[in-house]
Amino acid sequence: MYPNLLKPLDLGFTQLRNRVLMGSMHTGLEEHKEGLGKLAAFYEERAKGGVGLIVTGGFSPNFRGRLHPFSAEFSKTKHAKAHKVVTEAVHRQGGKIALQLLHAGRYAMHPFSQSASSIKAPIAKFAPSEMSNRQINNTISAFANSAALAKEAGYDGVEVMGSEGYLLNQFICKRTNMRYDEWGGSYENRIRFPLEVVKAIRKAAGEEFIIIFRLSMLDLVEEGSTFDEVIMLAKELEKAGVTIINTGIGWHEARIPTIATQVPRSAFTWVTEKVRPHVSVPIITCNRINTPEEAEKILASGQADMVSMARPFLADPHFVIKAEQNQSQMINTCIGCNQACLDNVFKGKRAGCLVNPLACRETELVIKPAETKKNIAVVGAGPAGLSCATTLAERGHNVDLFERNDRIGGQFRLAMQIPGKEEFRETIRYFANRIDETGVKLHLDTEANYDLLAEYDEVVMASGVEPRKVKIEGIDTPEKVVDYQTLIRDKTYTGNKVAIVGAGGIGVDVATMLTEPSGHNLDDWLHEWGIDKEIAHPGGLFPYPDSMSEKTVWVLQRRKGRVGKGPGKTTGWIHKRTLEKRGVNLLGGVSYDKIDEQGLHISVDEKAQLLDADTVVICAGQESVRPFENQWHLLGDKLHIIGGADYAGELDAVRAIKQGVELAAKL
Repeated sequence: MYPNLLKPLDLGFTQLRNRVLMGSMHTGLEEHKEGLGKLAAFYEERAKGGVGLIVTGGFSPNFRGRLHPFSAEFSKTKHAKAHKVVTEAVHRQGGKIALQLLHAGRYAMHPFSQSASSIKAPIAKFAPSEMSNRQINNTISAFANSAALAKEAGYDGVEVMGSEGYLLNQFICKRTNMRYDEWGGSYENRIRFPLEVVKAIRKAAGEEFIIIFRLSMLDLVEEGSTFDEVIMLAKELEKAGVTIINTGIGWHEARIPTIATQVPRSAFTWVTEKVRPHVSVPIITCNRINTPEEAEKILASGQADMVSMARPFLADPHFVIKAEQNQSQMINTCIGCNQACLDNVFKGKRAGCLVNPLACRETELVIKPAETKKNIAVVGAGPAGLSCATTLAERGHNVDLFERNDRIGGQFRLAMQIPGKEEFRETIRYFANRIDETGVKLHLDTEANYDLLAEYDEVVMASGVEPRKVKIEGIDTPEKVVDYQTLIRDKTYTGNKVAIVGAGGIGVDVATMLTEPSGHNLDDWLHEWGIDKEIAHPGGLFPYPDSMSEKTVWVLQRRKGRVGKGPGKTTGWIHKRTLEKRGVNLLGGVSYDKIDEQGLHISVDEKAQLLDADTVVICAGQESVRPFENQWHLLGDKLHIIGGADYAGELDAVRAIKQGVELAAKL
């Protein structure tokens, strides 16, 4: 079924069981008090699931390279001893694992940061000190020391983080290297540091040790590398002794999305394809690859020798085994949302996964067979109800799932129709198959009531949300006003001038949908974000003009301040920038006066304005749907409320699915 994906890769001194790399992810367990034990369980489950080679989250080779003051470091014998629990767990399942060595450089969030030059990063709090010649040589030795310790700990190799704008990348690019000594100036001098690091690691760890170098092939920042420079470094890395070259795309400070769900699948495999003919070592491609079909296509076409997937193994640790067993329809697909993984990590919390609440909680949230099998009713087949019903049935309970509509999915069925959120349909597909697999009895077009539910042992209310009603004069004008659910579901005609009331996640999604160019393909997307496929310009950037929408759209919010970001720490800026590039008008501090045949009358700073909108779309939040609520008390302790029925607020699928699984694990 997937002959290229599942084909072993011979590295000479060792063999990988397939062409799948589980890419590096910082989980937050690295710094947790009991973190290594939890990490061992996390990685063991993925090794058990068939991954060819795992790469850990980043560990610093010394104190000054830490990303945060208390971030994980790997520099002492005690670290090697402590990590054996991780490597032994992976090897127990026949897997291989490499430790990622990451020096933050100027991205470090502490006053001891250092870099090639003393230039503050736009995303950092502190300006780094410029490294002296002695500090550079000591850092090279620190990398070598960490690699030797990694081998002692049982790791099969290391990945050297040379991309994403971290320290080695900072030496490589003019943008951050203003030196005039042997470590700066010419490109040959600027790449000397990463090459010396690789040579020192090879000498310290020996020949039979995997060295992966994460090479920034597309910096996506001004004064980044050109294609010719990338090739020069790739060839020199091969001479220096790397085993595998992994692809890095974009610096963290780049203002171009690289992994969010808005990024098309396999959006950057063409970069790896351009580099691959110039080296003979295996080369890995990455970013927004989330199905075995996509991975197989990439390998079959010769774009890469391996594929790296990170978040897809948060979503489903058994991704590879399911592919081997021709069960790809049962894979819980990563939807690229970032909401529980990267968003959490950037807030200093433990990573998780929206579609898989068990991720990084393998020792805490355990799904066991039920001791007493019950008859349980679940009301609502949105994300909360689906996760709860299928987990209950997996445990052995008899489950009836009631849905008032003619299909499952709830709010996800709306979300998947938003451009850039098509991946949400994969979660619906997964749960549809899980219903069949676990034996949940699904009842569509069924309105739940007390008489229907009274005899069940337990009742789970996951009835979801509906658009919140707002009070504006003239809002009950059907030819002029539409709520977001009706607009998305029925594809309501809006005309060319649209005012959107509400600038939360839903308002932003609706604005994106209304301004999406027709027939938008990968080349259009690259053009929209100013990406040069020839990488002839430094950093692979080209100043393409913004693609203004033919529609006039206003996104409005009552609150003063920034408008249009929507939820999501790591994705909000993408939404806002997309709307700006398309010429969407973002207005804060708005009072809504009335709606009439002329349009929407508003006031901003007490000055009246008329927006001559053809349509006004109401995206002013949600309210819980609570059928027969006046009888809920009759169900007593056997009633459990989860998801939107519990709390509407801003749509929060992370909470909804997590509540569903956690409740199912207890009942």
